[in-house]
Amino acid sequence: MLMLSACGSKSNPKLKGEWKTADGSTKLKITDKTFTEDTGQPPVTEDYFVKGDTIFTSFEGNLPYTKFVIQKLDDKHLTLLYPDSVSIEFGK
Repeated sequence: MLMLSACGSKSNPKLKGEWKTADGSTKLKITDKTFTEDTGQPPVTEDYFVKGDTIFTSFEGNLPYTKFVIQKLDDKHLTLLYPDSVSIEFGK
């Protein structure tokens, strides 16, 4: 766990919070330490860290990391490029 802290930066305060897509089909809850994605199935909560413009998530520190690229981030909008190259927009 110490390695993760040393490798990545602390999360951006704008990133933290509860986010959802316009149609409400996908919800994200991002805290200081966890990244939870809820797509209507049982929610998945993973540890994460941010390096540059990329969020790296992992379940209990297991590799490989899942990468989400932050394309846009402000107080009310978040656009993430998912690992499958799909860009998804979220709002608070």
